[in-house]
Amino acid sequence: MKAIRFHHNGGPEVLSYEDIVMPEFSEGEVLVKLKASGVNFIDIYQREGLYPIPLPVTAGLEGAGIVTAIGREVTEVKIGDNVAYTGCLGSYAEYAVVPSWRLVKVPSSVDLSIAAAVMLQGMTAHYLTHSTYVVKAGDVCLVHAAAGGVGLLLIQMIKSLGAYVIGTVSTEQKAEVAKSVGADEIILYNKQDFESEVKRLTVNKGVNVVYDAVGKTTFDSSINCLIPRGYLVLYGQSSGKVPPIDPLLLTKKGSICLARPSLEHHTLSREEIIPRADTIFDWVSEGKLSVRIHKKLPLSEAAEAQQLLANRDTMGKLLLIQ
Repeated sequence: MKAIRFHHNGGPEVLSYEDIVMPEFSEGEVLVKLKASGVNFIDIYQREGLYPIPLPVTAGLEGAGIVTAIGREVTEVKIGDNVAYTGCLGSYAEYAVVPSWRLVKVPSSVDLSIAAAVMLQGMTAHYLTHSTYVVKAGDVCLVHAAAGGVGLLLIQMIKSLGAYVIGTVSTEQKAEVAKSVGADEIILYNKQDFESEVKRLTVNKGVNVVYDAVGKTTFDSSINCLIPRGYLVLYGQSSGKVPPIDPLLLTKKGSICLARPSLEHHTLSREEIIPRADTIFDWVSEGKLSVRIHKKLPLSEAAEAQQLLANRDTMGKLLLIQ
């Protein structure tokens, strides 16, 4: 079968489109014929070595497809089921072996491409708004990278909870996309100082929470945008790692809270995965959550897909199609 692998860390050029043997599965595992795989920043961090993993490895953590074989102890799914998952390496491939407890059945009303697009980013947006900082009606929220895959989902979830959304983007086109899903205000950070704009828009009060996937270049100003006891939720670092900080800074800035959560720690068991994933699929089926696909690329073009994401040239989700 075909797969995208890397044998050492580096740039997109280390990704290799290879023929490999069909993976073997054990009693509690499932063989999935993948139809689509999500491309995410964590894939880039692993390829670069920022998040070290054993090498060589087949890339990718998110996919959707059809169950083709199951281990003897598997009870959660059956052959022929449409399933999706995240959190298991090896999705940049034609087939993947996945622990059965990680698999979520995809309802017939949800296309497998959408399922692949929404597992990691959809559940991320959900835990950010419903667990890390519980958004309340009347809150004012700042969302960086508002036209990205998670950003667009965050906007919709925040609005559904009755809060106000200020988003930051780099272009007019991205601003239009973010507004189309409900953003109340958009700041073009290439033309405007987002800290000053947030203070103007909030009459110097600030925001209750900042959702920041950018990291290094936005961190300091994001802190300055918060109300006393506000939350800075840092869930990515597309611009680079945030330097170490003195915890006393959080006190000086108004007893603010800093969180650096991960989806991994919100999907430690099937009991944590299924309710969150099922909620996302229900919202998609009911038209309450719109999932924007930026582009679908063949599996062989994984390097191009990762480069598009790293360059922040995307609006929505990137998928690899098998």
